[in-house]
Amino acid sequence: ARFDYCGPSCLHTLNPFTRAVAMALDEISSLFGQEFAQKMAAMQELQSISKTPLHLERLKYKPRLPKILQGPVRTEKTIKTSAAGDADIIQSLFPLTFGQEAVRIVPGEAPSSKPLRIGVLFSGGPAPGGHNVIAGLYDYLSKRNPMNKLIGFTPGPKGLIQGKHMEIDAEKLAPFRNFGGFHLIGSDRTKIETDEQFASVKKNCESLDLDGVVVIGGDDSNTNAGVLAEYFAKEKVKTKVVGVPKTIDGDLRNEYVESSFGYDSACKVYAEQIGNLSFDAMSARNTYHFCRLMGREASHILLEAALETHPNFVIVGEEVKAKNQKLSEIASAVADMVVERNVKGLDYGVVVLSEGFIDFLPDVHNLIEELNELMAHGASTAEPDVNAVAAKLSAESAKCFSTLPSYIQLQLLADRDPHGNVQVSKIESDKLLADVVADELKKRKKAGTYKGAFRVVPHFLGYEARCGFPSNFDCNYCYALGQVAAI
Repeated sequence: ARFDYCGPSCLHTLNPFTRAVAMALDEISSLFGQEFAQKMAAMQELQSISKTPLHLERLKYKPRLPKILQGPVRTEKTIKTSAAGDADIIQSLFPLTFGQEAVRIVPGEAPSSKPLRIGVLFSGGPAPGGHNVIAGLYDYLSKRNPMNKLIGFTPGPKGLIQGKHMEIDAEKLAPFRNFGGFHLIGSDRTKIETDEQFASVKKNCESLDLDGVVVIGGDDSNTNAGVLAEYFAKEKVKTKVVGVPKTIDGDLRNEYVESSFGYDSACKVYAEQIGNLSFDAMSARNTYHFCRLMGREASHILLEAALETHPNFVIVGEEVKAKNQKLSEIASAVADMVVERNVKGLDYGVVVLSEGFIDFLPDVHNLIEELNELMAHGASTAEPDVNAVAAKLSAESAKCFSTLPSYIQLQLLADRDPHGNVQVSKIESDKLLADVVADELKKRKKAGTYKGAFRVVPHFLGYEARCGFPSNFDCNYCYALGQVAAI
């Protein structure tokens, strides 16, 4: 019997048979403890996800594989790899795993092997297509040998450290194919860095007899995966580590990796939202929408979404950095656009910038670097004393800090993420820019060079795209990535 049970308080709403089952399960939970109850609740939540017509339609989609992956394949080693820069430093940090030979996939039968046991985990923020990586991984393993096992760590690196896992089979995986999110096994941002954590991971991988672990993550997560691979090589652990390139930012790529997965889908979601706001501005005719898009260190999403929608003003962070532009200069340029449109009777529009915009401003970037150093050496951020922090900064950074609004100062002092990065998604740079532009327009109105009314609605277009339905491109790409990870 399957039912949605919310605890003793809802027993009266259930039929007699279901009520008896529910009471029995309550008794079992009390006997086996809270962990049993939590696992059962999580399973029930996954099962109760309603399938919309769109979901059902997406389940019908069959990802297409490159021709090379459509038949039997084997691998052959080719040239030795290196690093794009700082090769000597990187080799000193990874002496056992640096310079491994690249592997080429070619047609042919791979040599038979014993049944494999492979672990997989998501790390960091979600990106559309992640479930198809697991689908490709599972399908290849099960086709290669029905005795192969795929084990998911829940959630993410934390699950790997704590040894929390679940076996992934066809039935559990079926509802998640071509579906957004990472909720099949969950994800988190735990960084594996202490001796105790590495020892726990080693113990868990050996106890599960894992031949490999696939880490699906972004740049920080793949760096952590590289450190783990080096540790395993040093400790002579048989478990191999494979990284899969995930980030909607689109900045994890090189000559071998043309794109990270999730980027294509995310750009489509953001473009739709910007398009909706553009029509909203054209309808009301009295509002400017300032949109801050995902993109911490690269403006790829911003540029692609802008090319798809043609907003009125686009601020590309890399251009700001290259031109050494200050916030006041950018605000003046936006104000020029507002005045020009006002002359034409158009007091509305759309301005887009990336979430990492504030870090591209040269003076603010230097300030953030100094603040990061202070945070790294134990400066408290629970109740930050702005004046005390300013006193520890260089004269130039202290001056820059003092010119920022108080809400931006506090946001710059917020806790860093586990990898030491300032959490730019929490810095309201869209609101900051709108405020500075408003101040500039007040001066122009006083001088008689602007006669309009400037009304702004700020938006952070961020989490909305991370778990959207993956595009056909990402469905195909991720499925192929999973197969390659298995190979």
